[in-house]
Amino acid sequence: MTNNLTAEKWRISSIDILRGLVMIIMALDHVRDFFHISAMVEDPANPATTTPVLFFTRWITHYCAPIFVFLSGTSAFLSGQKKTKKELSSFLLKRGLFLMVLEIVVVNFIIVFDPLYRFIFFQVIWVIGLSMVLLSFLIYLPLRVLFIIGIVMVAGHNMLDGFNYNNMNEIPFWHAFFHQQMFTSYAEGRFFAVLYPLIPWPGVMLLGYCMGAWYVKEFDAAKRKRLLLGWGLTTIAAFFILRWVNVYGDLVPWSTQKDNTMTIISFFNVTKYPPSLLYLCMTLGPALLLLIWLEKVKAGWTNVVSVYGRVPMFYYLLHFFTIHVLCIVAFFAVGRPLSDMAAGNFAFRPNDFGFTLPIVYLIWIAVVAGLYPLCKRYDTFKQHNKRWWTGYL
Repeated sequence: MTNNLTAEKWRISSIDILRGLVMIIMALDHVRDFFHISAMVEDPANPATTTPVLFFTRWITHYCAPIFVFLSGTSAFLSGQKKTKKELSSFLLKRGLFLMVLEIVVVNFIIVFDPLYRFIFFQVIWVIGLSMVLLSFLIYLPLRVLFIIGIVMVAGHNMLDGFNYNNMNEIPFWHAFFHQQMFTSYAEGRFFAVLYPLIPWPGVMLLGYCMGAWYVKEFDAAKRKRLLLGWGLTTIAAFFILRWVNVYGDLVPWSTQKDNTMTIISFFNVTKYPPSLLYLCMTLGPALLLLIWLEKVKAGWTNVVSVYGRVPMFYYLLHFFTIHVLCIVAFFAVGRPLSDMAAGNFAFRPNDFGFTLPIVYLIWIAVVAGLYPLCKRYDTFKQHNKRWWTGYL
């Protein structure tokens, strides 16, 4: 009995560890946004201007959003093992709506620190919430049907690229809402942005929900590992084949650059907004293989990483707030006046403020390590105090 309980706990822990890893890596990209000297003026993924280290700093964080959304679907399925379909549907609906409101009211504020809300962004928390709302209605369908819907959304949405608008100011809201990123001024001094269009994120969550069936107690562990290995390798192979053919699967084809290094960067520089088929193959394929390995690994570092994975929303809000406060402290510490701060693109920093990449990495490590005690304390509280709101945060 003890061995069975240990095996079951570690099976689920592998999901928490992977989610914790991507939450830690995610902070690197946000620290770069606030602290890197060129964050406001250069694209770190542009082969014409980037460096290999800067590109890697951005590229490695590509794994965060798709893996988190995918595992959100898996967690929803596993949560449903202790609930009726009606109870699960109700929970997903309420949590999805909660996340959508949280994005607008809380996340927007802690990113910009503007009580007037002159910058409104619809980002990853919004799209996760909306995907949960959709999932709350779809869970009544058979898993095979959900899998087909997920595959169609993930593999087919790049067919919509041909309908994209060239001028961002001409993009109608409904089109931006579903498929094309948009940033626009809707009034003098007020800005609105859809940074995470909806499609294909619900499809990613649906596929993660379907994978949850492999993690129920009755499912054979050896079969689960074979499925993870097969789908993981197939997805990775699909990325390399489709990317090499250069015909379908991403909005921007790769091209030969000034040297081999930059050509490789061009090859791996796939589209995130919205996530292309190749972007999702590149990120989710390795994630499936990692789940196999993490189910075997038993080390001290996994206990630390899994803490972040068990309190992802608490960590998400806290890390953004901490990074922003540190940015303000650093801003004044280097002698910049308040007037410069007000001139920043997002009201938190001017374009010429920032530090070199090694400093960015040190700040990232300090932020993640500094938040661990708070995350650990909340994780302990959450495990011993099953309040209605702990399921939402």
